[in-house]
Amino acid sequence: MPSFLKMLVAAGALVAATAHAAFPERPITLVVSYAPGGAADTVARVLATRLGARLGTSVIVDNRAGASGTIGASYAAKAPADGYTVLYDATPYSINPHLFAKMPYAAQALQPLSLVLLMPNVLIVKADSPFRNVNDLIAKAKAEPGQLNFASGGSGTVQRLASELFRQKLNLDMVHVPYKSGGPAIADVMGGQVDFMFATVTASYPLVSGGKLRALAVSAPERSKRLPDVPTVAETVLPGYEAYEWNGLFLPAGTPEAVATQLQQALMAVLNEDEVKQRLADLGAQAIGSTPAAFADFLKKEDAKWAEVIRKGNITLD
Repeated sequence: MPSFLKMLVAAGALVAATAHAAFPERPITLVVSYAPGGAADTVARVLATRLGARLGTSVIVDNRAGASGTIGASYAAKAPADGYTVLYDATPYSINPHLFAKMPYAAQALQPLSLVLLMPNVLIVKADSPFRNVNDLIAKAKAEPGQLNFASGGSGTVQRLASELFRQKLNLDMVHVPYKSGGPAIADVMGGQVDFMFATVTASYPLVSGGKLRALAVSAPERSKRLPDVPTVAETVLPGYEAYEWNGLFLPAGTPEAVATQLQQALMAVLNEDEVKQRLADLGAQAIGSTPAAFADFLKKEDAKWAEVIRKGNITLD
């Protein structure tokens, strides 16, 4: 090969290597589909700080809340596929397509990057409830069909669907009482206006440990480290039952593989930091981290599960 051609090839290789090494050249925007102050936002801000340190740039949290997370997801789906826009989303991502008549973005417009965490729900009742365990509640529901009611923060929430999955699997006749958010729903369970609900560990643990609520069961296959004495639904009445709140990262479809890999590896490193794992554990969550392929498989299972629950329950948006 002539020397000048060798020089061109070498120069081209250097440019390519420099382009790859250059990412990120500017701040990255982490779009959070939920409002500031919530569990998803809290975790996203912890990750943004640590990811920025790992990647050598700023990671800026951009809250775009509303419409069960579809506003933020739609914004991220339409962003350039260059790695500078990352979506932080949660369980409604798998629920919304089965509740909305038309989604504001195409299903293929986002690509999974990594599962971030799993957070179980807890079946709670008021502190002086006659239900001492989950079997007491089931017995009452069977003895008096249509008399027990359960709360949730809205039809499109995991709180609602966790209860609906529980109801369907046990063939129980109970009444759903929707609220605009989880906080007022928990307050009315605590006050006895509603019989029970599935709430996140984050929201319910302080009230359970403070004696203001009683926890009957956990929705994960394994017991929560924060509530080790509370059995799981699976071990008591419904083997295989599980209903999680999950958080995960997505990229606009078509993001270069090298960039996606760099982001995913940085996230894995962050999730393996002892301080981050402890922060998530304090929220009642388990740090996960995954490959894009593993996250995609997880999403397929979540999609199928909630599609069936919504169809069987004839669930619509409030």
